[in-house]
Amino acid sequence: MDRETLLAKLDEKFAAMGQDTNVHLEGLLHNTPITYWDYIQTDALLNLQIQRTNLPDEMVFIMYHQVNELLFKMILWEMDQIAEKDDLTTEFFTEHLSRISRYFDVLANSFEIMGDGMEVAQYMKFRNTLTPASGFQSAQYRLIEFSSTEIINLIDARFKKNFDIENKSFEEIFENLYWQAAGKDFKTGEKSTLLNLFEKRYKEEFLRYIEEYQKKNLWTRFKELPEEAQNNIDLRNAMRHYDHTVNVKWVMAHYNAAGKYLLSGEEDVEATGGSDWRKYMHPKYQRRIFFPTLWTEEEHKNWGITNLESYEVLK
Repeated sequence: MDRETLLAKLDEKFAAMGQDTNVHLEGLLHNTPITYWDYIQTDALLNLQIQRTNLPDEMVFIMYHQVNELLFKMILWEMDQIAEKDDLTTEFFTEHLSRISRYFDVLANSFEIMGDGMEVAQYMKFRNTLTPASGFQSAQYRLIEFSSTEIINLIDARFKKNFDIENKSFEEIFENLYWQAAGKDFKTGEKSTLLNLFEKRYKEEFLRYIEEYQKKNLWTRFKELPEEAQNNIDLRNAMRHYDHTVNVKWVMAHYNAAGKYLLSGEEDVEATGGSDWRKYMHPKYQRRIFFPTLWTEEEHKNWGITNLESYEVLK
């Protein structure tokens, strides 16, 4: 683009903003060059790791979870593009879902960092300083779930069959989400400190998000596509890959890494938040599936029990 055309476009841009182009151009005279460390905010990023103990492997634990949260943010960024797209096409949906899946593939394949990257003895010491904090309290992960599927698919498996979601308030729905099982006694209704702290910080945000995304989550947006698009084999495979990666592969990687440490002694150890981590985490108990009608009855039955890798790709 030549200089005259560029200046004309700048005049047009700033005029629309009620701004003087010359003022902005003069400001450029005093700008300093952008650097990588300023753009990425490297110094700030590398100073966010604050240990609570002097055990070296605690730093691995902190940084790994911070990397997870950054990837969660990337996933939510892509989900928002699908949710807000006016003229959603098969190509656009498939492309952005593939990005989301790649991020989750990284997450699922990265648990060796946790499983093999810390000494058991060190972890069993510094973990006691984390109580009652838990990875359960990742708000972004909950937002990813709300963005992925209709809320009925996140209801506790014990209540889902007879759950009249049409006549339930969002507050009632929230109280029956599957992850309440990690911090709530359903017989008494009593909640653990883990859950109380989590809800005090995020519950209102979650309720707003659930209501908003009921109409624009991945599953709902998929079902808005024309029938021909819904039957597109590439898109269906992308949906199934994402569903399996999040709800089986990622969860089992987390489960196995936790088991290496929590089952390393003579007695079972509770998760830092106090939950029955095995029943909460293992997919065979909740059979959480984002896109239920894309899976066969056999696949539903074997969810989290047998290796479904062979089921991921439709022919």
